[in-house]
Amino acid sequence: MATADVLEVGARLLDAPGDEMVASAFAAELDAQRGLTHEIGLADLAHSVALVEGGVIPRGPGAALLEALLALHDHPELLVLDPRRGDLYTNREAWLVERTDAAGWLGAGRARREATTTALHLGVRRRLLGLAGALVGCGRALVARAAALRDALAPDYTYLQAAQPTSFGHTLLAAVPGIVRDLDRVRGCLARWDLSPAGCGSANGSRVPQDRRRMAELLGFAGIVEHARDAMWQADLPIETAAVVVAALVNVDRLAEDLLFYSSAEVGFVELSDAHARASKIMPHKKNPYALAYVRAAANRAIGAQAAIAASGRMPSGQVDSRLFAYGSVPQAISDAAAAIELCRAVFAGLRFHAPRAAAHLAASFTGATDLAETLAATARIDFRSAHRIVGALARELAESGRAASTITPADVAATALRATGLPIELDAAALARALDPASAVRARGGPGGAAPEAIDALVDELAARLAAHEAWRAAAAERAAAAERALVAVARQQAAR
Repeated sequence: MATADVLEVGARLLDAPGDEMVASAFAAELDAQRGLTHEIGLADLAHSVALVEGGVIPRGPGAALLEALLALHDHPELLVLDPRRGDLYTNREAWLVERTDAAGWLGAGRARREATTTALHLGVRRRLLGLAGALVGCGRALVARAAALRDALAPDYTYLQAAQPTSFGHTLLAAVPGIVRDLDRVRGCLARWDLSPAGCGSANGSRVPQDRRRMAELLGFAGIVEHARDAMWQADLPIETAAVVVAALVNVDRLAEDLLFYSSAEVGFVELSDAHARASKIMPHKKNPYALAYVRAAANRAIGAQAAIAASGRMPSGQVDSRLFAYGSVPQAISDAAAAIELCRAVFAGLRFHAPRAAAHLAASFTGATDLAETLAATARIDFRSAHRIVGALARELAESGRAASTITPADVAATALRATGLPIELDAAALARALDPASAVRARGGPGGAAPEAIDALVDELAARLAAHEAWRAAAAERAAAAERALVAVARQQAAR
């Protein structure tokens, strides 16, 4: 029986790989592929089953090969990966060679890169379903918190300055449409990965008769990648996947960035659970929102990975280095994103809202300025630009005198209007009070997507339904993949027993 060294040496190559090659290129390639160990086992099983069924591999050797592959499937810890044996495929091949003479049939009609590419499709499919689950969970947590906080008044911020009165539930809910779009992107991306490259040969099809659709069926794929060379060397799918990951992380990070600001001691109307904070080792009073900072770091790292993945695809097709690190970086980017988004779900679910602090910020700021300008335009029958000019001048006067907006009187409005525009303005005290009242301002925003309670209720219902539809799809897709794996292993056991 052959040894591992014979697999690489003795035909075209006479010398074993040098120590430098093993320590650098081989070790890096193997490390990148470690996460595909389970999936490449499934690819080997499907390949062998299909070739036994097609009569390419004789029944006797086929049964022996499948028996060894199943032993590795059942006990993956038996395989100790060693960069001296090359990549993941050749490590597995060497393990098989040491145990059965039938191991030589494993490579019939396929390149090692085909096996690993098939494993990549399986691994990305599984991880994208995990990312979809994390996104659904995060979206549902935000929908629940938004519904609970729909009447919680708080200032909205632009440029980190108090802008208008809003509901904090409305603020949280703003992240959910993006999450739903992320789920749409995940589904579209997964549909392209859910096509099998198995049986494509090296890149031009195989002289060995292979039923590619049977292989796809055994692996639970929705179909095959039709063009053999495209099947082997797709560059756009890793780039698209990295973009999907970046979009999903940036979407949740935008809310995380807002919460970093809202949870600061200077603002302080939200507080993270202690379970998602970290204490300072030198400053005893600090409660640092570490979980939110981690989400930012995860988004930054994903952006870097996206650039690297795109760069690796920008070369002539058929280049091994276009995949050398993508085998690891693409699945890892998806897994990292899913973990960060799951952390966000826990943070959002455990977030505390301090209503008195939010109310204090509303009272201290002139967030009713827009409502006052719109009230002036409606009641005084002046154009909005003139009303804007009057309220802008009033805001400057308040800031210069240190007065709060709550002290504004109809006389103040009339005097400022006369100075700023020369227009005689009379504003009813009740209308002024309504314009400056945060609760009234929020209730007035009842149109689709607005901050009024009824508008939030409508959005909560709509978004919850869309998240439920995505979860139903995810669960069904995951079960189809699991059922295919169970069926594949069962067929392999039947063939191995003959």
